[in-house]
Amino acid sequence: QVQLVESGGGLVQAGGSLRLSCAASGSIFSINTMGWYRQAPGKQRELVAIIGTTSGVTNYGDYVKGRFTISREKPKNTVYLQMNNLKPEDTAVYYCNTCTTICSWGQGTQVTVSS
Repeated sequence: QVQLVESGGGLVQAGGSLRLSCAASGSIFSINTMGWYRQAPGKQRELVAIIGTTSGVTNYGDYVKGRFTISREKPKNTVYLQMNNLKPEDTAVYYCNTCTTICSWGQGTQVTVSS
């Protein structure tokens, strides 16, 4: 099983930037992709971005394209989410995710964007 620990959330004004980190440990040899999801109050969890840990291929939700960038640092088993030009509608709890034989989730980190 994989353990995921997120960090980097916080409060920022609209137009500002934050960088989230997700460190993986445990059965990391079986990881193929890692992703970021978010869940706002009263809404379903949605995909923000995903990256192939070996290929580096990325995919983004339409609502963050051009503003967010996902990247990985393989030696540290860490994935980052650089968030620029943040909007109030980006306010949510952000979760790191990976699926091998089972799916693992981090504890979540709160991102709050004030207008």
